[in-house]
Amino acid sequence: MIYSADDLPDAVMFCCTMNSIRSPMAEGLMKQLHGNKVYVDSVGARSGELDGMMVQVMGEIGIDMSGHRSKTFDELEDTFFDTIVALSPEAQHHAVELTRTMACDVVFWNTFDPSIIDGSREQRLDAYRQVRDQIRQRILKTFPVE
Repeated sequence: MIYSADDLPDAVMFCCTMNSIRSPMAEGLMKQLHGNKVYVDSVGARSGELDGMMVQVMGEIGIDMSGHRSKTFDELEDTFFDTIVALSPEAQHHAVELTRTMACDVVFWNTFDPSIIDGSREQRLDAYRQVRDQIRQRILKTFPVE
C-alpha cells in the first residue's frame, strides 16, 4: 500500500520484535518527516530495553530517541490505527492478531535486525545506519512528503 502526500493515514503504528531498534527508528523518522500530520506510535512483540546504538545513529540525523520507552502490544493505550507496519515476522503475527476485529491495514516490511552483527563498534554502527536509511526510504515511498 502506497499513500499520496494528500491522503496520508491519520494514525500509523510501527512494530518489531522488542521495540528497541527498528520500530522506534521508524517512529522517529515518521515524526521527523510528517510532524503532527499523522499520529505515530511503536510497540514490540516482547518487551525490550533502549538500544544505545539506535539512539546514537538517530541522533546523527537530528532525531533524539534517548527518551524512548519500549512497550509491548499489551501496553497500547489506543488501538485505533489506520495502518500497522510490522518490521519483523513476530511483530507481524501480533499485528494480524490485533487487527482481526479492526478495519486496519497491516503491512510487512521484513527489516534486518542490526543487533545481530558482530564486529567493531564502527561496523555495528554502520549496520544500524543502513537499517535506519532503509526504513527512511520505505517511509518516504509509502508515506510521501509533500
